[in-house]
Amino acid sequence: MFGFRDIDIIRSVVRAGGFRAAADDLGLAQSAISRRIRDLEGRIGQTLFAREGRGVRLTPAGRLFLDETERLLAQRDRIAAEMTGASGLAGTVRLGVAETMTHTILPALLTRLRDAWPRLRFEMTVDLSRQMGEALRADQLDVAIMMRDNLPPGALAHPLAPVRLGWYAAPSLVAPNAAIEAARLASLPVITFPRGSRPYQDVSERLISRTGPTPVIHCSASLSMTYHLTARGFGVGTIPDGLVQVLDPQGSAIHRLQVAPELALPDLEFVVAYMPARNRRIGQLVARAAQD
Repeated sequence: MFGFRDIDIIRSVVRAGGFRAAADDLGLAQSAISRRIRDLEGRIGQTLFAREGRGVRLTPAGRLFLDETERLLAQRDRIAAEMTGASGLAGTVRLGVAETMTHTILPALLTRLRDAWPRLRFEMTVDLSRQMGEALRADQLDVAIMMRDNLPPGALAHPLAPVRLGWYAAPSLVAPNAAIEAARLASLPVITFPRGSRPYQDVSERLISRTGPTPVIHCSASLSMTYHLTARGFGVGTIPDGLVQVLDPQGSAIHRLQVAPELALPDLEFVVAYMPARNRRIGQLVARAAQD
């Protein structure tokens, strides 16, 4: 019905005291000013100005219009100031994070970003890397800290330091400092990543034998759940070393098993990922902060 340009013109007429003076201030023809206001009055069905000789004054409807629209102008100016202020970066970032990162680098990462760009707001989602890859592709996330294996086509990825993954158990299930062989490990319940994930496949390849019994492998999408089940002696958990250092810094609840080289699990490869056509700038900033 009307735009910010209409409001600016009416405000200029009031401040200048007439159409001619407003036209000079705005660099427009007086006829353009008159026509613009006439069209606006026709659209809203109200007379905004009363003509008095060579000057004009606001009608009651005009005063109401200007009072109400001043709030819109203030909101517009506030938004513009936030978007172009000293920080140079503002808005909401939809950030997806794998749970391993929430217990390790995420607190320091967010603090660094907040200190550098205080007008940024974060909407954080903790999810599986597979789901985050789909969310990036569908423009439901701006940036994701996820496992490399689940990158969607077209995404850019900045690698992070590899995350070491180990076999862990409670002392009540496996004695500390005792070496454990494949047959013994396969005889124990195991708690690992969700079925279909790369770590699940790695665990299965190392435990499933053509001749031996099928191992009992439990799946959990929550590493915190895996840790707590492992600490209760429910089974052997495959857990990132960094997570254990945060949750059990004294090493009293669970301990890393000594396994043969063929049972060692590959490191987890995490990346900061984003779709460059939509989120290149914020993706690069998050990646730089995460790598630091």
